[in-house]
Amino acid sequence: MAQDTLTITDNRTNRTYTLPIENGTIRAMDLRQMKTGPEDFGLMTYDPAFMNTAACRSSITFIDGERGILEYRGYPIEVLAEHCTFLEVAYLLLFGELPDEPELKSWTNEITHHSMLQEATKKFMEGFRYDAHPMAMLVSTVAALSAVYPGAKEVHDPANRLLQIKRLIGKMPSIAAMSYRHNVGFPYVYPDNDLSYTENFMNMLWKMVEPKYVANPVLARALDILFILHADHEQNCSTSAMRSVGSSYADPYLATAAAAAALSGSLHGGANEQVLKMLDEIGSKENVPAYLKKVREGHVKLMGFGHRVYKNYDPRAKIIKWAAEQVFEVTGRNPKLDIGLELERIALEDDYFVSRKLYPNVDFYSGIIYQAMGFKPEMFTALFAIPRTVGWLAQWQEMIVDPEQKISRPRQIYTGQRARRFLPMEERQAADVAKMDR
Repeated sequence: MAQDTLTITDNRTNRTYTLPIENGTIRAMDLRQMKTGPEDFGLMTYDPAFMNTAACRSSITFIDGERGILEYRGYPIEVLAEHCTFLEVAYLLLFGELPDEPELKSWTNEITHHSMLQEATKKFMEGFRYDAHPMAMLVSTVAALSAVYPGAKEVHDPANRLLQIKRLIGKMPSIAAMSYRHNVGFPYVYPDNDLSYTENFMNMLWKMVEPKYVANPVLARALDILFILHADHEQNCSTSAMRSVGSSYADPYLATAAAAAALSGSLHGGANEQVLKMLDEIGSKENVPAYLKKVREGHVKLMGFGHRVYKNYDPRAKIIKWAAEQVFEVTGRNPKLDIGLELERIALEDDYFVSRKLYPNVDFYSGIIYQAMGFKPEMFTALFAIPRTVGWLAQWQEMIVDPEQKISRPRQIYTGQRARRFLPMEERQAADVAKMDR
């Protein structure tokens, strides 16, 4: 008998089944043969929140949560953050290899020249209430691009897919910046093709009356690093939404809007804003021990610590912690950082948190650095959506060309009533009265 197999005895029937093991998994459909009789549907697995279910094969992102490892296409995240620009990493995620100099120049030029929003899209965004949340505007506008580019529905045409990918990567910063400008009552700033990807985003956010916006190079590089760290993260909630919606062959704008909607929740892209609220509640370094005592007693939550995947220090958090120091040399030190550092120091020396493997995650420091750079908390999730669009699109394209993938359709375990007798209207009130009498 082959070693890479699993033998199961069904005690209901005393039948034995041998299932192949590949990449540490068995196929769920192999369980379907385990039946008690011809009328039996067959065995299924029950896995709420997909805690231990692999829904796809992917060669994009590797995570070892126990050892705190994150790699894009085999490259450690630390190496990419140190040596690459965001658009280099975007190219890597989408095409599998880092670009050479001519490829990067061509790629950057194409993305840059897709950054302009059509006037109709601009007017669409101007129709939102003055206080509309930037993320609600972003989700709606990305979905609306499906009407602007109806040809995007030809998802099986490789050239067409690539065109829509370039458009989305180019336009996402413009949409996010327009959402911010609308929220604060400022006019839309058109893209500047002379600037880098992150510099241009900063230009569209913050340019006022100056003839030419000049971004601080330290802040622009820090934002580039943050974009690299957020570009992809395997099969998280929003990426799963992208693949699920995309599996119906919806166009990439609608699928990306669905992914961004998933990202908008406080348990996903909104987590770093919750960290800032926690640090504000703590108030000062001296109050950290008392707050951690309340955490241990179950009265409050420790935001920014722990992760569904990482059971070690999130490698992205280490890089952001380093980048924060560079940013604060320009902006001045954010007092929240000192509270955060003290919180981390004490928590990592406390058996309660260490035994539960509660280490800082990417959200713990990202909100502090975003705020120091001048971003309002309501913009944090939109900042997350800009780089994650690249990961969503890479995952979407991989799914489209995967011959094993079909339209997403999870199973359920039905727990309701069966074969009930229908009651005519005149009998229902009497039945209700009878129930109350009981």
